[in-house]
Amino acid sequence: MPCCTCSDKDSILHKYPEKAEELKTFMNSLSLGSNINKNRGHLINCLHRAQSIFGYLPKEIQIIIADKLRLHVSDVYGVISFYSFFTTKPPGRNKISVCMGTACFVKGSDRILQEFESQLSLKDGETSKDLKFSLGGLRCVGACSLAPVVLVNEKVYAKVTPKKVAEIIKECK
Repeated sequence: MPCCTCSDKDSILHKYPEKAEELKTFMNSLSLGSNINKNRGHLINCLHRAQSIFGYLPKEIQIIIADKLRLHVSDVYGVISFYSFFTTKPPGRNKISVCMGTACFVKGSDRILQEFESQLSLKDGETSKDLKFSLGGLRCVGACSLAPVVLVNEKVYAKVTPKKVAEIIKECK
């Protein structure tokens, strides 16, 4: 189903037909029926899968999920906006996450985040206009013995200091 606010050429489904097919195949494998409450039980799983496929959850994808599960788009958006894991904005190629859990915070992760903000000219939660970087704080990564921790995509940086921020950014380029 095309998004009502997008021209066909701008459609994410049009741009990435293989991803659209992957989402369609996944959603068709679900045991859905006329019971909306039972269908609602699949919502978070669908959102996780869609975000892993597309990298984010634009309105067009929200509409597809709502239609398939027979839910209102507002129900889908309500879940997306409630959980911080989900995003409606395209992520940068380099997703930088600074752990803000207690062990990391005590060891200066707030200063590390500020240094990233300064060097990238981004605020916590923002993505650069060129889509090269996304920056954000995380509640806890569960690697307290390595504190303070920074994740760049899947790579873990341990015992980070504000002085190491420039090196981390350079590695991304």
